[in-house]
Amino acid sequence: MGRRLWAAVLGIAWVVTGVWAAEDGRLGPDEDRFKQEQFDRADLDLRTVRAAGLVMFATPFNHADGYGDGPVNPLDLTSPGGRPTLGNNGTFLRVNGLDGQTCVDCHALVSTRTVPPSFGVGGFGGLNNAPIFQPTVIDVSDTAESGFAFLDGRLIVPPHLFGAGAVQLLAEEMSRELRDIGDQAISNPGQALPLVTKGVSFGVALADADGDLDESLIEGVDSDLVVRPFGRKGEFPTVRAFDEEAMRFHFGMEPVEAVGVDVDADGDGVVNEALVGEMSALEIFLTTMDRPHQEVMSADAVSGFVLFNQAGCSDCHRPALNTLNSRLDYRLSDDEAAYFSVDLSHGLTRFARDAQGGLIVPLFSDLKRHDMGPGLAENFQGADARINSEFITVKLWGVADSAPYLHDGRALTLDEAIRWHGGEAQSARDAYVGMSNGARRAIIAFLETLRLPRHPNADVID
Repeated sequence: MGRRLWAAVLGIAWVVTGVWAAEDGRLGPDEDRFKQEQFDRADLDLRTVRAAGLVMFATPFNHADGYGDGPVNPLDLTSPGGRPTLGNNGTFLRVNGLDGQTCVDCHALVSTRTVPPSFGVGGFGGLNNAPIFQPTVIDVSDTAESGFAFLDGRLIVPPHLFGAGAVQLLAEEMSRELRDIGDQAISNPGQALPLVTKGVSFGVALADADGDLDESLIEGVDSDLVVRPFGRKGEFPTVRAFDEEAMRFHFGMEPVEAVGVDVDADGDGVVNEALVGEMSALEIFLTTMDRPHQEVMSADAVSGFVLFNQAGCSDCHRPALNTLNSRLDYRLSDDEAAYFSVDLSHGLTRFARDAQGGLIVPLFSDLKRHDMGPGLAENFQGADARINSEFITVKLWGVADSAPYLHDGRALTLDEAIRWHGGEAQSARDAYVGMSNGARRAIIAFLETLRLPRHPNADVID
């Protein structure tokens, strides 16, 4: 295959130089793979890094790359393994990971409004791409006679990835401000301080004489006051943290930064499966992709936006949050200097700046976790009801193109998605349901102006 990777499923092809291919391992020999030291080069440009990130995102990994975490040969089941594989095939599991060969398997749709659907690298996934996460019971035939196919764990419809860089920058700034407020509270025991950042309230910081914050007064964020905007439950503070877990879960590819150099942590006979530099390139690729956009609104859509606010939808789906600056810095750890930096007001992202030089990020979210009520609650065995029913506010940018909706894809239309809201969103849902048909159609018309990029990542896809 040489240095050319053909993406037949997308009907496109691209060329990536200096990183590609080998007969056995798809990532190629070590001397040709992207290294962290390359960031020291003065002539390293963003496009080169993005091209290397695309390789990590779009490569169909195989056993020679380190795919899987057990015996790589189904005919030799004597070597130590990790997760069991489906039917003892030695490769795939499908439930609880080992469920794809490349990130594009689950992130390739940019619109389901078109017939046929439109494809593009970095998009979302349909129901057939939904990972099934940590189940212990899947009662497909309803042997319990409950009237439905019981499932514990999670069913996760893959979201689109566009605009992630600005989201990460917002979360970093929000976390710093919340932690500063928490430190002030610890320095002033007994004094209640509002945990508010960028207009979003996360409760109250109140510390006792021992310097411990009252966790019961903190809302929608962990007690460490770190905003984690990635993952439907708000589990990951950065794209890199998400990527590290995703590489291991979906492919059994062990990042060196997680397991160490020359360490075969998953017992598959391969070491150095994802280099530090490759993970850096992947994060930069994902955080510098095209951002979602809004079409010019019709009169109905303008009316719908007014009604969207009046119903209380914008209390959580904040139309925009602003950053303090426009540059996203990349670090290997919090106490290290940045090895790369990107201005998100330029390039494919092109976020508008406010009067202070920060970015205007029209994400339609508050990056806060909310209790969505029992109707949307998941069923993790042993987890309390609050954890099962809490979700981070979904970012609505691009929602016009990205059906199906909600965490498990149960809502096939925007109207259904709104009607499923409960818990903290019950009043907004009831306000919507109580409107006239024309008013509800106007809100949908507004939401249908929030679009995904149609031809993303054109700089590295030829």
